[in-house]
Amino acid sequence: MHTNTVITESGVSFGTSGARGLVTQFTPDVCAAFAVNFAHLLQQHGPVTAIGLGIDNRPSSYAMAQACAAALQALDIEPQYFGVLPTPALANYCMARGMGCIMVTGSHIPFDRNGLKFYRPDGEISKADEILIVQGKQSVPQLHALPELAERPDASQHYLARYQNAFPAGFLAGKTIGIYQHSSAGRDLYGRLFEYFGANTVALGRSDHFVPIDTEAVSQQDRVQAIAWTKQYNLDALFSTDGDGDRPLLADEHGDYFTGDVLGLLCSQYLAISHIAVPVSCTTALEKSGAFSTVLRTRIGSPYVIAALNDLPAPCAGFEANGGYLLGSDLPKVTALPTRDAVLPALATLALAAEQPLSSLRRNLPQRFTASDRLQQFERSQSDALLTHFKSKPAALLQRLGYSQPAVEAALQSLTLDETDGLRFTLPNQDIVHLRPSGNAPELRCYAESNTPEQANALVHQVLTGLVSG
Repeated sequence: MHTNTVITESGVSFGTSGARGLVTQFTPDVCAAFAVNFAHLLQQHGPVTAIGLGIDNRPSSYAMAQACAAALQALDIEPQYFGVLPTPALANYCMARGMGCIMVTGSHIPFDRNGLKFYRPDGEISKADEILIVQGKQSVPQLHALPELAERPDASQHYLARYQNAFPAGFLAGKTIGIYQHSSAGRDLYGRLFEYFGANTVALGRSDHFVPIDTEAVSQQDRVQAIAWTKQYNLDALFSTDGDGDRPLLADEHGDYFTGDVLGLLCSQYLAISHIAVPVSCTTALEKSGAFSTVLRTRIGSPYVIAALNDLPAPCAGFEANGGYLLGSDLPKVTALPTRDAVLPALATLALAAEQPLSSLRRNLPQRFTASDRLQQFERSQSDALLTHFKSKPAALLQRLGYSQPAVEAALQSLTLDETDGLRFTLPNQDIVHLRPSGNAPELRCYAESNTPEQANALVHQVLTGLVSG
């Protein structure tokens, strides 16, 4: 059977970043088909002798890596397996050696799902590459047995060295930083890194079961836990990531988490970045801050941000509302890494604060606040139908927000609508509501922005409650 047939019949598809699907859909043949088509894509640009493989802590990830490795071996390509490590660590190592790689991860989505992320020797694949991988018509190799994979530690060491060389020695001396480990792929690295810079670290919340942390929609339970841990251990900061370590969570000394786009703003200030590319969902505080010569807004998804970085002069970077930071150009002490990373924005924000408490950084920013949440088990067809309805009848959304009929009619006179990705409404009072189907899971995401965190959260709650009841 041909690879394109196997992939199409599996139901696995590309989302905002990587191929995603149910674990049951990622059979050995499906994993092999993706690996073969990716290898063929790389071979269009020259000989391929080795491809890197890494995994997250999901129960299904190792077997998926075995299937990819078996397929590569059938093509006489060496699979170099680096075990459990953050996605940016794998990408950073392989890019430095001119090698493509495959990361087996479902990122933040539930453990009954998984995925594959692909990197060319020059960085994350493009949307055009995704189409070629799906449509590639190669032969699926016969997988008679899945190989046991011998783990190499050098990619993780290379990742630590990247930051050990980029920040001042001892700059975290005297700080106590909590590491919320849960099931993150980088949980065994982060404490070592913070300790290298002089911090005392406290390991917290390690789990033998996969925990689907979503940095764009932090659960109330995790928010309450962060406050409790910060108080209990007298923390100066609390750090964590999503499942594959490319999206950060950083809380201040009160246990209050920074949103990802604010982390991106602070990181860019520390790095003296002049030009940024961000998805349309990021806060308008970026423009209001006056910190950047260029703010280029894109569709949501790291491939779109990376494509936009190619149009920006140095020094440039991109980041997303989830906090993943993409360094688009070399800087004096750190080289470009055009894929999402969780460590750089956390370290840069801590360095920017210097001797001040982290919370002090918030006071110097434009007071625009974002919030987000999602409706789970909400199929793409439902989301598309709903957005089509609101696009043709924006008054319907205003009614869901509790506007009276006279207020709806008045608001329609100044309502602005952005269709860059999903539907983003700017209301007359400059509040923003953005609805978008997830590219990775059956979810409808809602983002909101307002002048207070309470109003932003209230907007999200109001919209999602209205969608369910309506």
